[in-house]
Amino acid sequence: MKLLAIGAAALVSFAASSAAAQTQGPTNPGPAIPGVCVFFNQLLLAQSTVGQSVQTRMEQLALEVQGELQPYGTSIQNEIQRLQTGGAAVTDADRQAVQARIQEAQQLQETRENELRYTLSEQRRLISDAVEPILVAVYQERGCGILLDRESVFILNPAMDVTETVIQRLNAQLPSLSFNRLPVPAQAAQ
Repeated sequence: MKLLAIGAAALVSFAASSAAAQTQGPTNPGPAIPGVCVFFNQLLLAQSTVGQSVQTRMEQLALEVQGELQPYGTSIQNEIQRLQTGGAAVTDADRQAVQARIQEAQQLQETRENELRYTLSEQRRLISDAVEPILVAVYQERGCGILLDRESVFILNPAMDVTETVIQRLNAQLPSLSFNRLPVPAQAAQ
């Protein structure tokens, strides 16, 4: 669970550092190339209101899952300590019962982590569905002949970047998403 929270925090800090790196360019970025546009999806996810609301809600859901799993860990630790101090009175059935609880807790943790991953992917899909028509409209308005992913471009003339325009329109169209943890559908779990 800690790994998932660390990964989410790393993603946010990576997107923020990438955004900062994007603004630190040469003083003369060169000419804007007509018809070439650039979009930075990670910046959209980090700076749009809907992206921030998803991040905040995912952190809340991760804390809920952690709160659900923590009693299992405490109970198992107590049982292990009891077994360690039990000496000869400890039976194989006692050991097997603890092992079964450990496996049960591990399965529950894996299920909850899969649910969190699935929930995040579904929210990102909803954001992508909302962004696509906005990108198409901006592409046409700007007269783009090609739209490049910012992750594939090292330095660019800021006049070619359409990300801020897309973020502004997305903020107006889809300010946030409300959701709870989603169960992983049977076909996706396989």
